[in-house]
Amino acid sequence: MCAAAAAFSAAQAPPASEAPVPGAPPAVAAAPGPPPAPIDIALVLPLEAPAYSRAADAVRAGFLAAAQTAGSRAPRTKVFAHGEDGVLPAIEAAQAAGAKVIVGPLTRDDVRVVASMALELPYTIVLNQLDDGAAAPPRLYTFALAIDSDARLIARRVRTEAPAAAGTAPAAPPNVVVVSADTPLMKRFAGAFASEWTMAGGAVPDAYRFEPTPGTMTSMRRELNRRPPAAVLLALDGAGATYAKPYLGTLPAYASGLVFERETLGTERDLDGLMLVEIPWIVDPGAPQFAALPRRDYASAALTRLYALGLDAFRVAQAFTEGPPERFALDGATGRVTLVDNQQFAREGRLAVFRTGELVPLDAPR
Repeated sequence: MCAAAAAFSAAQAPPASEAPVPGAPPAVAAAPGPPPAPIDIALVLPLEAPAYSRAADAVRAGFLAAAQTAGSRAPRTKVFAHGEDGVLPAIEAAQAAGAKVIVGPLTRDDVRVVASMALELPYTIVLNQLDDGAAAPPRLYTFALAIDSDARLIARRVRTEAPAAAGTAPAAPPNVVVVSADTPLMKRFAGAFASEWTMAGGAVPDAYRFEPTPGTMTSMRRELNRRPPAAVLLALDGAGATYAKPYLGTLPAYASGLVFERETLGTERDLDGLMLVEIPWIVDPGAPQFAALPRRDYASAALTRLYALGLDAFRVAQAFTEGPPERFALDGATGRVTLVDNQQFAREGRLAVFRTGELVPLDAPR
């Protein structure tokens, strides 16, 4: 036998320690274990994207806390983390795992990617809004902390309260004023309010561009005193609202929950009397429906809202494990959640008011 042939034969033969023992029974291969059971719910989040990891972790914490509370009745759930530009592989992994329901993506850009790809998805609940005017693909539902819903709730509140205060008939709503910053989010908030107001028959609101200077604010105050509106909407962040509110005097003033930051709640007195929409998890943490849900402290109200979104997202997803629900209603951590047309879960927050530097439910006794 040549050297090459001998070497090949040696490579194919088992080593001495693995050579069969004379008279021993043949080895039997281990039987493969059962395949893993398919999961019910896949949670797809950008936990590996540095820009969004804290937000995603807050959603995950709320989602898993709600699943844990459900106990033995909880659907089988698995988290699929992804980084920048990794949402599609995460969706594919969730599908390969047999997920009946996918919850996510979280960011608007990722939602746009998934919605535009014409994928064959299981029932999917995205945690952000579709682009304006975009139709939801089959089996894709939206559930978001949209600022638009807060603006619409404020418009309905003003519509209800203003006629009695002004002594006019409900069919002729009085004038309202919007003071808005130039940021895209605040413009969206102001636009949603104006749309809801005018759809109910009100006149187009008077608009003031917010400029944080004493001269501009004093001029605005003179105009408001000359023709007092029924209400003023402050489409501003916390710093802007704190600056502008004292110039409004006793006029009813409203804002979004984005003016609220937990670290300034006990010291800000300039916001007293300001009404806003916030999630019940923050406004009324002792509500009976939250008694069984674990609480988690965050340094910012933004992360607290995302934790609450995770709590409610689990219960929304749970309703899909046997197919899409015909009706859905939940008094949740983020507000009153209902399934409406166009595969959308609408959310209505809680009206609250600043009183002596504290945020309390608007209907709370003084």
